[in-house]
Amino acid sequence: MMKKRSNGYGKMSESSTVAASSTSREEAVEWEMRPGGMLVQKRSDIKDVSAPNIRLRVVYGALRHEISVNSQATFGELKKLLTGETGLQPGEQRVIFRGKERENGEYLDMCGVKDRSKVILMEDPSSIERRFIETRRNAKIQSAHRAISDVSLEVDKLAEQVSTIEKSISNGVKVAEVQITTLTEMLMRQAIKLDMISAEGDASAQKNLQGKRVQKCVESLDALKISNARIKPVIVTTKWETFDPPPTTPQWEFFD
Repeated sequence: MMKKRSNGYGKMSESSTVAASSTSREEAVEWEMRPGGMLVQKRSDIKDVSAPNIRLRVVYGALRHEISVNSQATFGELKKLLTGETGLQPGEQRVIFRGKERENGEYLDMCGVKDRSKVILMEDPSSIERRFIETRRNAKIQSAHRAISDVSLEVDKLAEQVSTIEKSISNGVKVAEVQITTLTEMLMRQAIKLDMISAEGDASAQKNLQGKRVQKCVESLDALKISNARIKPVIVTTKWETFDPPPTTPQWEFFD
């Protein structure tokens, strides 16, 4: 601990004051190691508001972008700005400067980035793979929706025919058994189509709904088949009315 020394007039020595001030400044300074191995003074989290903006040339494949950013920003902050230009999320970006990929916590100015500097933007390979898998998954879901929609339209038509047969039998009109059998077979074909559709999520729910519709129609036809068998066919007899042949008129022979 530093003790105060007073002169004869009861005042602190000037040299002691300067030494104490210098010591306190040294204690307040924090240090950090740069990527190149150089020990430098650690930058404060509070940016210098007077730091100028710089224009960077960004190369992204065949595209070229020019973006304005604070000279003391980090590469992570640069990636956030590039999201609006490229559509890539920060986690999907790889920023290359001077042949080296830069980390999010590195500062632009400390890495030598200046006005009109060129940086290269690449999409992370793992992100490309994830996007490919997601695209295939979406295509599969859309294909399932289309297939289920086609089955739904066919089931609508078959359900109308089931309703027509039901009305006929309810009115006591016997229906040909082959008509009921054929309609049942057509419904079972739609059920097979549904089983062959690979679906998940919302498509899976629609698939189950159509499956229940087909099952309900088949059960209705089974019940109608039994009711139809109990209906006696109506025999229509026709009475024919006979008529006497018209009287023959005598043929007259003329003589000169």
